[in-house]
Amino acid sequence: MSIVTVVGNPRAGSRTLDAAVAATDAVAARLGHSGTREVVDLSALAPVLLHPGAHAALELAFEQLAAARVVVLASPTYKATYTGLLKVFLDRLPPGALSATAALPILVMGDARHALAVEVHFRPLLVELGAFVPTPGLALLESELPGGERLTQWADQVSPQLAAWDRALT
Repeated sequence: MSIVTVVGNPRAGSRTLDAAVAATDAVAARLGHSGTREVVDLSALAPVLLHPGAHAALELAFEQLAAARVVVLASPTYKATYTGLLKVFLDRLPPGALSATAALPILVMGDARHALAVEVHFRPLLVELGAFVPTPGLALLESELPGGERLTQWADQVSPQLAAWDRALT
């Protein structure tokens, strides 16, 4: 089972990146996945995302996403939802691009009042792209980073759903 992590924080080396990698590692461990894991840090792709033509690094990111069985998508919470950077990246995907993919949404937020954003705003975007999205998405407070107990509980909850989904497809 291939796993790709996509991080929609416009800042390189962000705490969102650290949390996303920790979440990917936690899920991979529970699934018994010891293979390589790719990370697509959109901060590096920001300058080319709005260009209409092809770009080698962007095409590579799309290929990695297309080849993944599981995609962990993480973003800081901006204006009560995910970043525009992540949205622009996902908008470039064709319809149904994630139809053979399980997507795990993660939002990092400064205030617990935004906790529903992962289910209300992020999940529908991924479902629209055809992804299987186990519940719940992960809403992490900045004060909880890189995730600790909250991340562990989430990984324990979604991993059995991923395993069952993967068995059903094979």
